[in-house]
Amino acid sequence: MSRSTPVSSIDPRTLAIDIGGTGLKASVLDRTGKMLIDRVRVATPYPCSPDVLLRTLVALVAPLPAFERVSVGFPGVIRAGRTLTAPHFGNRPWRDYPLAADLSKRLGRPVRLLNDAEVQGFGIIKGRGLEVVLTLGTGAGTAVFREGALMPHLELAQHPIHNGQTYNDYVGSGALRRKGVKKWSRHVRKTIEILNSLLHYDVLYLGGGNGVEVIDPPNDVRIASNDAGITGGIRLWDADVDRSLFDDGDDGGGASRPRAKAELL
Repeated sequence: MSRSTPVSSIDPRTLAIDIGGTGLKASVLDRTGKMLIDRVRVATPYPCSPDVLLRTLVALVAPLPAFERVSVGFPGVIRAGRTLTAPHFGNRPWRDYPLAADLSKRLGRPVRLLNDAEVQGFGIIKGRGLEVVLTLGTGAGTAVFREGALMPHLELAQHPIHNGQTYNDYVGSGALRRKGVKKWSRHVRKTIEILNSLLHYDVLYLGGGNGVEVIDPPNDVRIASNDAGITGGIRLWDADVDRSLFDDGDDGGGASRPRAKAELL
């Protein structure tokens, strides 16, 4: 289908993009969140500046079917369509960068952007009680939901956990390679204990590419499909979603308004 082919607003198709530290994945979803085509993947380019990432994403999605809107999960702190941190890519060029607006310009479609663990969480949670998502991939990601609503972002990835190591160091893919699956699984279980003591969750979901590798997870932990990083993108367009997550009060097109400079009082 040509990208220029009209897509019904009654039955919109959503391009879902999952940006990871090692891979970029994408697919097109129907209105129920079902993938209409097998997801496509390319290696994440390094060094990964905003322009390099944008050009790579445009090339990645070019062969895909037509879509009306775009959902993106990004491995860093996100505020209103802008990236505040990007630990895997080097923080400086990504600080306060309008990724949603710039990708929207490149693709000609409205874009909604969230942290990648939060997007995956939307594809996993049941909407009951306090649900926590811990993603295990290149690094560690977290998302917290209460009664189905996304709570303020808990960015543990760069926080120290043990002997000067961050959570990324402790349970990321580098630790899995260095320590082996048994010791790494002990690290993951310790991380889960910390999250439980902090949040007293009802259920915790392990996602990301390495979630399935964990040995003997606790009974209140569920293993989730890594496809949720794609399929969760449909939820970013739910009618009851908090629009303030995505923009600074525009029309939902993903292009944030220029923000006023702080005034001296």
